[in-house]
Amino acid sequence: MVSTDDVKEVADNARINLNVGEAEKFAEEFENILSTFEKLDEVDTDDVEPAFHPIDTGTETREDSKEESLSKEQVFADTENEEEGKFKGPSA
Repeated sequence: MVSTDDVKEVADNARINLNVGEAEKFAEEFENILSTFEKLDEVDTDDVEPAFHPIDTGTETREDSKEESLSKEQVFADTENEEEGKFKGPSA
């Protein structure tokens, strides 16, 4: 069973403020969710193949094409954050 203390502990870890009423409501909802999963555990799936996607999605690829690269001047044209041919990031 999911207790209100369990809910409060999870909420505190997630930095979520819950009052007593909210914690009780969530405890009840979590209990309902867990009981649904318990019912699913009862279903015999021994001879069922896993279905990761309902339809065959296949992989589509394209041919790579070589294109002209930008020059250093073009790369650094719109930035002031360049130092010795490299982008300069913020100091830590």
